[in-house]
Amino acid sequence: MAKLDTITLSVLQAALQQVCDEMDLTFSRAAFSPVIAEANDRSDGIYSAVDGSLIAQGSQGLPVFVGVMQYSTRTVIEMIADGRCLAPEPGDIYIVNDPYLGGTHLMDVRFVMPVYRNGKIFCWLSNTGHWPDIGGSVPGGFSASATAVEQEGLRLPPVKLFKKGVLDPEIYAIICSNIRVADQRIGDIRAQAAALLIGQDRLNEILDRYGDQTVVEAIAELRRRAAEQMRASIGVIPDGVYRSQAFVDSDGVVNEPLTINLAVEKKGDTLTFDFAGSSKPCAGPMNSVLATTLSSVYLAMRHIFPEVPISAGAFEPLKVKGPEGTFLDAKYPRPVSGCAAEVSQRIAEAVFAAMVQALPEKVTAAPAGSSGNFALGGNDPARGRDYVMYQISGGGYGGNASHDGLSNGCSTIGISKSPPVEIMEQAFPVLYRHYALREGSGGAGKHRGGFGLAYEVEILRGEARASFVMDHGRFGPQGALGGKDGAPNSVTVFRGGEAHVPPHLSKEQDIALKAGDRVRVGTPGGGGYGDPSQRDPKQVAEDVRLGYYTAEQAREMFGVPSANGIGDRPGRDA
Repeated sequence: MAKLDTITLSVLQAALQQVCDEMDLTFSRAAFSPVIAEANDRSDGIYSAVDGSLIAQGSQGLPVFVGVMQYSTRTVIEMIADGRCLAPEPGDIYIVNDPYLGGTHLMDVRFVMPVYRNGKIFCWLSNTGHWPDIGGSVPGGFSASATAVEQEGLRLPPVKLFKKGVLDPEIYAIICSNIRVADQRIGDIRAQAAALLIGQDRLNEILDRYGDQTVVEAIAELRRRAAEQMRASIGVIPDGVYRSQAFVDSDGVVNEPLTINLAVEKKGDTLTFDFAGSSKPCAGPMNSVLATTLSSVYLAMRHIFPEVPISAGAFEPLKVKGPEGTFLDAKYPRPVSGCAAEVSQRIAEAVFAAMVQALPEKVTAAPAGSSGNFALGGNDPARGRDYVMYQISGGGYGGNASHDGLSNGCSTIGISKSPPVEIMEQAFPVLYRHYALREGSGGAGKHRGGFGLAYEVEILRGEARASFVMDHGRFGPQGALGGKDGAPNSVTVFRGGEAHVPPHLSKEQDIALKAGDRVRVGTPGGGGYGDPSQRDPKQVAEDVRLGYYTAEQAREMFGVPSANGIGDRPGRDA
């Protein structure tokens, strides 16, 4: 312990973080799929050899994977211990995407690799990448009408994809035989494995320099301090019970809302999140597996207390109960394609809506809370090959005590960003006819919500099938403390000159499209914070001048009289 002074501890904390960040960058730069290479829908981390608990995670990875990957890593360790999985050897890499084994949805594919020191496993490295297709009934895996997980794609328990550093051709052949555009997956697989190998090299350099025992002691101390910091942060919250609700539009099959009931009890230095009374398991794909539900709570608290370092210690004061028997604790064979990208964000919204009552100066109104999952699969006759395109998009953040919400921000669950339009048009036979802020979508408040995104994409060649698994189409993101809700999601499909709005508003699958057909999407704006009538009229006037709201919207939403000289921007379209 003499070596573990404050400076050494700080250096090792930063070094472990850097290992994860370098894995993230390697993964993105080597991947073939735009959803990984451009949108950064991936994450990497270091996990305990004993129980898979989180040691460090990349700062550029998706927060929703903070909790999830420790549960999937733990599952691999447990299955090895009881003989359900082959024992590891140096160079082995396991692949797993089973949602019920500590996962999310099937498209999030995890690689898990042991790191050896002196013949023993020192720790595990794990990463997750969103594959643009995993088979199933529709291209992209987002089957809005699925009633069983088998309809969503190939489900893999932990198996060795790499054995002693060599790709297993038989496992690889099974995977490729069950997914679309299989020839492109080798690039993502090699990138995902390369990220882990880079992490192993960098971690060994740290261990060689500081010694295994010093690093072990540092990991334990960092976990202890993370728990201590989270308890100290919780300590400023007044004791009591804070209640909230959030709603999922529908499950994609039954056109009725799903309810998340949440009661957060603060007692001493512990927070207990009780989801009792939430809706029962649903028929469609908007169920959440337990690992995703837990991770959603963790990431929401990470938003509220970003200064607390990421490690398993930060989760210790956070207790979750009550999801049993609800759609937040899905069991096989419930479909789950919407759990990571959509339900997780409704859970986080419920946490924000409860905690803003306790910490009004620190917590925001609800953000857009949808990843805007739009999958398009078809054949490009000009190139003579099939394709699967996956589009995610941002939305408005909620306003808060000090300023307006961010416009077109990434989803609550991660840093994933929309791939550049130029990249999408280069890779797929589509044309983006429109791509801009969705004016007027921010919820009114003393501090308004940020604005969503409006885009329209046209099919240029061939035939295709479109599927959507989005949310917030029925209910806009919640305002807080008197603020108004943000604008809900909007989807319109134009086929043969006729407009089609999905019956479930934000969810539909297998829509047949031809060249010239278009899809128009408007993502949600963030909720407003505080009484809209308290907004500075000069700020309202500036929003109108910039074209964010029309003069009529400003008067209606903020109660600012026309005497304040608000007028539409010259030349603005109606």
